[in-house]
Amino acid sequence: MGDPKKQRKKYLRPSHPWEKDRIEAENKLLRKYGLRRKEEVWKTETLLRSFRRNARRLLTASGPQAELETRQMLERLKRLGLISSGATLDDVLGLTIENILERRLQTIVSKKGLAKTLLQARQLVLHGHVAISGKRVTVPSYLVSVKEEGEIGLALGSSFASQPKPEVPPPSVEAEGPQGPQAGEVEGQQAPEQAESKEE
Repeated sequence: MGDPKKQRKKYLRPSHPWEKDRIEAENKLLRKYGLRRKEEVWKTETLLRSFRRNARRLLTASGPQAELETRQMLERLKRLGLISSGATLDDVLGLTIENILERRLQTIVSKKGLAKTLLQARQLVLHGHVAISGKRVTVPSYLVSVKEEGEIGLALGSSFASQPKPEVPPPSVEAEGPQGPQAGEVEGQQAPEQAESKEE
């Protein structure tokens, strides 16, 4: 049967790996969107460059084929919620990496309140607790369309849905402290100051 086909990388590494500003910007995105590796940032940047490259090419092209590709590209980005209705190729050139990261399944699960943190949302997706239209999706970087956004929920039979476990246990009675008479006082016994006032 031969060797399996070697998959090509879906991202490009930075040409200058030790740029301080770029490293700080990448670390900020990792914390903001709960990403685990910088490869996820590079994949998103590669996808964004692809959108911009196609938009610049179509801006300089003309003819029926260019018009068809323009409509198809705008419709695709509109379905993904990256551009609004009536947007043009100039709006595609104005897209940022944050616009794409906001459409990740991990981000939307957290915004819908299915998870308390972005890291917990990532864990739910990876462990198969999240479904779209009843179908489990285990890819945190999956780009959710506007139509699918309202169909996201916990998967049928998910243990997380049947037995939710809070991250922080509720405070116990002992932690709240004893209630009733103040410390040092016994029920039915008066404080020394009150006894002296009555004797006077």
